[in-house]
Amino acid sequence: MRDLPSLRQLEYFVALVETGSFKAAADQCGISQPSLSVQLATLEKRLGQRLVERGRAGVIPTPAGREVHDRARAILDSAQALVNRFDLPRTGLSGTIRFGASGTLGPYLLPHVIARLHAKHPELQLFIREATPAALAAGLARGDFDMILVQLPVRGDVTPIRLFREPLEVVVARDHPFAGRERIAREELRGQTVLALGPAFALRQQVADLCEALGAKLRADYEGTSLDAIRLMTGMGMGIAFLPALYVRSEVTPDDRDVTVVSLEGPRTLRSVGLVTRSASGDDTAPRIARLIQTVAREVFAGTLVLEPL
Repeated sequence: MRDLPSLRQLEYFVALVETGSFKAAADQCGISQPSLSVQLATLEKRLGQRLVERGRAGVIPTPAGREVHDRARAILDSAQALVNRFDLPRTGLSGTIRFGASGTLGPYLLPHVIARLHAKHPELQLFIREATPAALAAGLARGDFDMILVQLPVRGDVTPIRLFREPLEVVVARDHPFAGRERIAREELRGQTVLALGPAFALRQQVADLCEALGAKLRADYEGTSLDAIRLMTGMGMGIAFLPALYVRSEVTPDDRDVTVVSLEGPRTLRSVGLVTRSASGDDTAPRIARLIQTVAREVFAGTLVLEPL
């Protein structure tokens, strides 16, 4: 296989054909005429074709030269488009990102983020897929995702960007003894049955640890597959639940007939949420998206989320 022409040689040849003059092409490319002639000769040798004729009227491309010019122009345009597409500092985020999000976060946070992201970076495309945190972490390691939005920590060769801490709210059925009370003491949760998601969710372990600390009982005969399922079972009196504040703000209202939120005395229970990439990812895409997410958290969810320093 012969050596391929360089982009620089193609650039010089296109300039020569389009200006019709060695002097004008050399000036346009910022090189000397002898250097341009050497590069043209090298290109002709590599392609095995004579590309231009020299006449009194200037440089005239041969039939082969016209074909090479058209193809070279297309190659140069494609190369420039490639550079422009990923020229992040000057033109903003672009390209396609495979974005994974936990089902306990994505539906309640991302709608506010996507609108701003598209307005600020219209050339960026996000392919979003929801999955459990365990599946997202495995997919990130395999390369199925470029970044994931999940509860921390995530193990492996990853780089987490801590975004915010999200409170967990106590949710009970409308006919539960706690319903209607302004505040309950932490010791009142002793012996209470608590519903939780399955082990694929990081939230489950946090709720299990909380139950142990409070003396509550984690219900083991049923593990919810979604926050909606937990909420429905809570409304049927099967137990109480610790649900993330973003979900509660979106899905639980004071007028709901099945469940209500009660305040728990003492420090709030918080879960840590972050944007996670593989450690080998070296560009600034994730940090820029992280800053935009924090802007949404600050402006839309002020008083609900506790921002982490970036």
